[in-house]
Parts: sequence; structure tokens; C-alpha cells
Amino acid sequence: MYGARDRVGRVSGDPGAPAPPVVQDAAMTPPPTPSPAVRPYRPDDREAVEDICVRTAHAGRDSRPHYQDPGVFPAAFAAPYVHLEPELAFVLDDGAGQAVGYVLGTADTPRFVADYRAKWLPLVAGRYPEPRHPPRSPDEEIVALLHRPERMLVPEVAAYPAHLHIDLLPDWQGRGYGRALMETFLRALHERGVAAVHLSMVSANTPARAFYDRLGFHEIAVPHPGPVTYLGRSTAEEGR
Repeated sequence: MYGARDRVGRVSGDPGAPAPPVVQDAAMTPPPTPSPAVRPYRPDDREAVEDICVRTAHAGRDSRPHYQDPGVFPAAFAAPYVHLEPELAFVLDDGAGQAVGYVLGTADTPRFVADYRAKWLPLVAGRYPEPRHPPRSPDEEIVALLHRPERMLVPEVAAYPAHLHIDLLPDWQGRGYGRALMETFLRALHERGVAAVHLSMVSANTPARAFYDRLGFHEIAVPHPGPVTYLGRSTAEEGR
């Protein structure tokens, strides 16, 4: 997330599974023995993606005990990406067709912000109308962010035009799948000619910071960033 909260920094740590997870592309035939795999997002994953978002939205934990309508989280930080740029959304399939994690984002943040305002907000403003007063509750704080996509336009990260969000259900963290999701997303950006990507994370989330550091992200200096830290990296494979 950009601004007051974070939707991109909650992978528990860099996984160390002995065998790397399978990564499928759209043309691959599923293996005869189902196993967890990263694959492209499909429209029938939408409900699962929104559920993952809700269940990881409260500093990596379930947001439902803390918000009256936690559906505002996917409305702001997951659904617009699969609606506007589904080709850059990937899920971790548990081997039985169920998404248990995702990475999604955009190749061009300024274009995405314009599309978000013009094409996405009209679809959700009825359920989440823009507050007419300063936020008075946690729900209203997120609704206010929903209506302010321009928060994503941070001049200091302009050289990193893409951005991303990554979330995994807790049982699937620490097993190599976060790295597999991230590498799939970076490869997709690189193939599209996008040179660099950024994200923001809550600065206090030290396990997530360690995960991103191991994946080659570095800190981007942003004046007065509040509680978040901006990170970026090239989309090229490390060592190239």
C-alpha cells in the first residue's frame, strides 16, 4: 500500500524449501500428480484472491475482527489489479485449483492510477462512497485511501515505474512460494520491457524487509514517508 498502511510487505521471511516450487505458464499441461504451483491468474480465482487479501490485511493477520467491512481491502488493493491488469497477476495454486497466495501489480504506475480513477472507482464507489469528513474509524481510513489513488504517485520512485503487492496465507509462508511468486512477476515485467519495480512496506515489519533484501530490493529515499519504507530493484535476474 501507499501511504498510511502497507499491502505489500507481509511475507514472513525468505523461504528455504529443499525443492523449488513448480512454476506453470498458461500453456503447461498440469502435472499428473497435483502439487503447489505458481500459475497465471484466472477469473475464477477472484473470490480466493479477495479472501487472501482480507485474511492478511491487518499487518499480515486477519482483518475481519478489526473492521466492520474488511471487503474494502481487496476493493482498494487487490481487485483493481486483476480487473485492470490481469495479465500481471499470478497465484499460488495449492495443487487442487485453490489460490492460496498471489502477486499482482502494474507495469506503469501513472497509467494505472489514471485507469483506477476512471475505470475502477466508479465500480466500487456505490458500496464505498467517499467520506465527506476526515476518517473517524479504521474502515473510513481505508475507504479514504481507496478514493485517493494519486497516493501512488511518489516522485522519488518514478525510475521504478512498476509496483506490486504480494500476499500468502500464513500456512504457505516460509516454504519457498513467496520467492517463486516474486520471481514470476519480475520475469513477466522484464519480458514486457519494464526495467524496474518498487513497493512500499511498513517499516516495522522486519521479517518482510529481510525477505525483500534477500530478493535484491534496496531502499529508495523518500522524504517524510511516514510509517512505510519504499524499496525497489531491477526486473532483471540477479547477477545479470
